Amino acid sequence: MMTKHFIDLDDHSFEDLQGIIDNAIALKKSHKSGEINESLKNKTLAMIFDKSSTRTRVSFESGMTQLGGHSLFLSDKDIQIGRGEPITDSAIVISSMVDAVMLRVSSHEDILTFAKHASTPVINALSDESHPCQMLADLMTYQEHRGSIKGKKVVWIGDGNNVCQTFMQAAEIFDFELIISTPKGYEADQDFVNKYQNNINYCSNPVEACKSADLVVTDVWASMGMESEQKARELAFKDFQVDQQMMSVANENALFMHCLPAHRGEEVSGDVIDGKQSVIWDEAENRLHAQKALLLYLING
Repeated sequence: MMTKHFIDLDDHSFEDLQGIIDNAIALKKSHKSGEINESLKNKTLAMIFDKSSTRTRVSFESGMTQLGGHSLFLSDKDIQIGRGEPITDSAIVISSMVDAVMLRVSSHEDILTFAKHASTPVINALSDESHPCQMLADLMTYQEHRGSIKGKKVVWIGDGNNVCQTFMQAAEIFDFELIISTPKGYEADQDFVNKYQNNINYCSNPVEACKSADLVVTDVWASMGMESEQKARELAFKDFQVDQQMMSVANENALFMHCLPAHRGEEVSGDVIDGKQSVIWDEAENRLHAQKALLLYLING
């Protein structure tokens, strides 16, 4: 039997992804009701990080614990992978000792190489190309608050980064309209643009883009590792702050999402992120439940 991995959203069918989201909602309810779930008892998840993280580490570690399993935090300082051991060797050895491996690393290629040589499921918990775990949480959050996202208008404001690119994949799979509004020179990768163009439109004016939106999403202007570009990006992105003007032209019941950490006063105004349309705290918590459902899907099948 082929090992199932979770590296890109479009490696999986709509039915499988929707099943993970539905199970995540059920797991959240049962957890809140105090139900004990030990579906992953005696199972171990290795978590490999070369980037620091709050939500990814806490959600995966707590998730494994809540399902009766165990997790190992491995930074590049803890294992030989950071000292020049080939990724192929690390993949063979680590996967032989655990039940799944989660990687939050810069290089998407490294995750693909790791998965190719691993004997257990490999999860992309963030790469420079995509962030599929975040997308599960976002789709779950929308479904909890507003029902099906099919046919809805989702607007991405800001940097055409890895989260934006994952929204492009999601738009095709879940059949919603995605409007992308980025400053010139900060567009998503052209390969993604070419591949997912059917459900995507572009609008250079962010206020115009938000008209009749059902969901408005943004992210930091300078992602981790781009701090040296911060000043240049502040100038380029100055008209791309999600504020009340943008939200006022969106649908009345439109939601606002941000994967966090956020910089109030930069990519989003304080009154929007802390306002009544914002669902960021549910979105953050749902990383936990979405990833529990994902782990069950990959490990227990």
